[in-house]
Amino acid sequence: MSKIIESGDNLPHPPPLTPEQRKLISATVPVLAEHGVTITKLFYKQMLEANPDLRNVFSHSKQQVRHQAEALARAVYAYAANIQDLTPILPVVERIAHKHTSVHIVPSQYVIVGKHLLEAITQVVGADVYKGDLYNAWAAAYWDLAHIFIERERHLYEAAQWTGWRQFVVAKKVKESEEITSFYLKPKDGKPLQPYRPGQYISVQKYIPELGFNQSRQYSLSDAPNSEYFRISVKREPGICTATPSGGLDTTQSAHPGWMSNLLHTTINEGDEIEVAFPFGEFFLDDSSAPVVLLCAGVGLTPLIAMLNTLINAEDGPECEVSWVQAVRNERRVHAFKEYVAKIREANPDRVQCMIFYSNPGYAAQLGKDYHVKGRLNLEKVPRDVLRFDAKGAQYYVCGPEEFMADMIRGLKARGVDGSRIHAKVFGAGATPQ
Repeated sequence: MSKIIESGDNLPHPPPLTPEQRKLISATVPVLAEHGVTITKLFYKQMLEANPDLRNVFSHSKQQVRHQAEALARAVYAYAANIQDLTPILPVVERIAHKHTSVHIVPSQYVIVGKHLLEAITQVVGADVYKGDLYNAWAAAYWDLAHIFIERERHLYEAAQWTGWRQFVVAKKVKESEEITSFYLKPKDGKPLQPYRPGQYISVQKYIPELGFNQSRQYSLSDAPNSEYFRISVKREPGICTATPSGGLDTTQSAHPGWMSNLLHTTINEGDEIEVAFPFGEFFLDDSSAPVVLLCAGVGLTPLIAMLNTLINAEDGPECEVSWVQAVRNERRVHAFKEYVAKIREANPDRVQCMIFYSNPGYAAQLGKDYHVKGRLNLEKVPRDVLRFDAKGAQYYVCGPEEFMADMIRGLKARGVDGSRIHAKVFGAGATPQ
């Protein structure tokens, strides 16, 4: 754990892009649309081969299933397509900057990235085309964007209690459902934690001897800020085995996106140590006293549980009204925090509204007790008072699978909710669902 922050003062600082250079960048948009993923796959391959220590930073599974390459391709394309006015991509820049700080990206690494990205573009597009003014335009554009990230990340690091990794201990491990387990993480040094914003996430990191490098993942914090512990509630992806019959670590499926979650579920126990980064994330509860509607599906409930706890337990400021609207498959295995949310509703009947949808309820599920509506979450089936449509300035927070979030956002906008009052948790470098 440290508080040393690289300045980036010794990095290239080319002059601002000229109008001619912006035109050249814009002209490459069709090329990026066709070859973007090919470029970024080659970029990651060559960069990690030349700099194997960066395997500690980049997700092994996301490399194998191309998620990282596809996300970078989208970001590069969006940058080129908006080179005349970067305003539309600033939310994506903010999201990526938080992700970078969560895994401790430093300015000097932008030199490595720039070198290999420009080389990959040259190899795919062709050195006979990607040269001279065009190459120089992209080199200048790269550093222009790099310095936007570096400056924003510097501010995030300065506001954090620590940078890099801090040693924590698993104080408690609680099974919330058949799929989701909560981990209570306390600082090994016993020093108090500074507050975070409800909705933010932490990165956790473990060295994997069988792989020969560290692996880290981001998990939303699932409890209200406090000075003693962080809580993450992790969904275990099905069909993955991280332990061999002899008790060793099975790395044959380490490229699967759910490998790290299974590693936590099966091999991390109370008393074990794990490295943790300071909380980051651009999706968080604002300070408004307006009513709040929390719409979630699946493990998307985790950041919203942190918001719910914060709102209910707030000691300062007015008590705002809250609605909890949740989509769950059924009661048998996957309804995490069921009793907890029900108790909050019972204890705060004048403030809290609750509505649960079961897409596939079991025989034991009781309509009106375990859930309120059978089927997928449909805003048409949620009463107006639960959605707070008549409340001035109500804020809406949405988290879940991408299709679910897109449905909720479209539905809210169709019912007159301004987009500025809708906040969605976006994973990776994608755009906010519309």
